[in-house]
Amino acid sequence: MTISILGGINLTANQKQLEKYAELALKKGVNLQRGQGLIINAPIEAADLVRTISAKAYGKGAKNVHVEWGDEVLSYLKMKNAPMEVLENFPKWKAEGLEEMVADGYSLLSIYGPNPDLLKDVDSERVAKANKASAQALTKYRDYIMNDKTTWSIVAYPQKAWAEKVFPELSSEKAQDKLWEQIFQITRIDQEDPIEAWNDHNERLRQAREYLNNKQYRKLHYKAPGTELSIELVEDHIWHGGSATSQQGTEFNPNMPTEEVFTMPHKYGVDGKVTSTKPLNYGGNLIENFTLTFKSGKVVDYSAESGEDTLKHLLDTDEGAKQLGEVALVPNESPISKSGHIFFNTLYDENASCHLALGKAYPTNIKDGSSFDEQQMDHHGVNDSLVHEDFMMGSPELHIDGETKDGEFEPIFRNGNWAIEFE
Repeated sequence: MTISILGGINLTANQKQLEKYAELALKKGVNLQRGQGLIINAPIEAADLVRTISAKAYGKGAKNVHVEWGDEVLSYLKMKNAPMEVLENFPKWKAEGLEEMVADGYSLLSIYGPNPDLLKDVDSERVAKANKASAQALTKYRDYIMNDKTTWSIVAYPQKAWAEKVFPELSSEKAQDKLWEQIFQITRIDQEDPIEAWNDHNERLRQAREYLNNKQYRKLHYKAPGTELSIELVEDHIWHGGSATSQQGTEFNPNMPTEEVFTMPHKYGVDGKVTSTKPLNYGGNLIENFTLTFKSGKVVDYSAESGEDTLKHLLDTDEGAKQLGEVALVPNESPISKSGHIFFNTLYDENASCHLALGKAYPTNIKDGSSFDEQQMDHHGVNDSLVHEDFMMGSPELHIDGETKDGEFEPIFRNGNWAIEFE
């Protein structure tokens, strides 16, 4: 099918790549099945990509494509000017509508590329209140995602403001073109057969996660400039990475790109200090060069060179926000790291660096976790929270050792890269 209504920067030159990108998002991202519905969350700037994906989705037999449009200008105006009671109340009808669709088997594709500085002049308390209200209202909806009850994926789109942040020395148009080039390269769209390239990549990540699953380390020990941290892993933890499998048995890739393998820390078993190595974009504000100190799993002290108020509001969301829900390993030699760019975007920066996540754990990272009730979660050390925020702490100086159940230490990472040989 030919789409004649598409528009956008450099679209003519990139039409072939855009078509391949849309196909990748549907086939290896959400892996849309015939008769399934699709929810697309997207900024209005990405209309060209959304239309291309929608056309392909219907061509694959989608029963419906529902688009949730976002407009950063309108979001800014609301966050800056709306009464606090409006920000503190997420629309019930919207939450129920999304819940109804995922309960009906809809897949979810998020197109992500926010302006990292969008809300820098908005009171961080207003942003925190709005984020908390959204998280509370969408708890059931998010449960489908975090338990893989349906397929879901996140891909990027180079909105102008994001591109200008990454490439400030270029004009807006050239910055967007350059970011497109980076996205296509990092997601393997520039290769002759991106689908097969992703199959190979998923196989490499499968080998890493299977090695770690067989080891079942009791703890991980981190050492780097500004970081000396020990993280206990829950018993019967499961490492995931690359492709995942939904409860219906459909294989999908939650993040595109992805370079990580990740598992579940014990929420009461984290001690020491960790220092970030890349900025964290949280709610339209950047938190930079921050340090967290943990004792018995909980953040007991923190500081940041910039965005400290935003960090405080993140940590104050609820009790679980002060504890870890994810530990992820990413080699420094990943394609994103090799690009030499800071992307000011968690989807990209987290795949250039080992990272941790404050807040909710993925129940799928522990045996039978999706069936745990609240009491069982706490007993097994599974963290729960309204938030799940990844922050980057990897570097070329990072060393990680795994502690076995017998108390022996084995090298996992040396100088930011795997100390383990895979096939």
